[in-house]
Amino acid sequence: MPVIHPAAVVAPDAILADSVTIGPFCVVGPEVELGPGVELLSHVVVAGRTAIGEDTRIFPFASVGHAPQDMKYKGEASRLVIGRGNVIREHVTINPGTAGDRMETRIGDNCLFMVGVHVAHDCIIGNNVIMANNATLAGHVVIDDFAVFGGLSAVHQFVRIGKHAMVGGVTGVERDVIPYGSVMGDRARLSGLNIVGMQRRGFTRDDIQALRTAYQMLFVAETGTFAERREAVAERFGAVTPVREVLDFIAADSARGLCQPKANGG
Repeated sequence: MPVIHPAAVVAPDAILADSVTIGPFCVVGPEVELGPGVELLSHVVVAGRTAIGEDTRIFPFASVGHAPQDMKYKGEASRLVIGRGNVIREHVTINPGTAGDRMETRIGDNCLFMVGVHVAHDCIIGNNVIMANNATLAGHVVIDDFAVFGGLSAVHQFVRIGKHAMVGGVTGVERDVIPYGSVMGDRARLSGLNIVGMQRRGFTRDDIQALRTAYQMLFVAETGTFAERREAVAERFGAVTPVREVLDFIAADSARGLCQPKANGG
């Protein structure tokens, strides 16, 4: 049976796996689903049509699943889906989707959201994403696997952040960030590649060197148009997985344009 503190308030219609633990002063709504091993430490509120996956831990004063902070939201039956093994720290807020987009906010597995993180409506977050204290996402943001966000960073609505990207602290991101890219600044500028992250995750020296050369060709070289440089990179390095991922990211549809180095004028 779930372990529920007598000071918690749990709706009788909530779906709880047998190994759920709910601490004192938590509130769980009637349409909430908590998977095996989920733990709400204390003073956690989980509302709305929210499903939380196995072994996720949520710390005090987090608010998960309440109505989006969107003036267009009219109470539609949108959802919030959170994967397995996540850690959601104090004062984190996560909102469900809206009819203006996909009707769902989705978070993958093994993410860490530190104190005060905000995830707005209709965001899609991959696996192993880390967001440091008070990092915030506006609505409709898409974050790929292993992206890392420094404290007090903020991402504009509809921006895409590629896999293994690094967003520096106190950085405002208004444009898409390529996979493996590193951005920083009051208004984010591409400052290079997240080489340290790649090394920590076991990328080969050859792949890292190929990506470095491709980056130089794309963003530093001054010959030809950007489209021509993309073609040259694809011809030379198209078989290298990280380079191909960058090229595919650039070629995909975007509402916000691409974050560029400062020297290129953005």
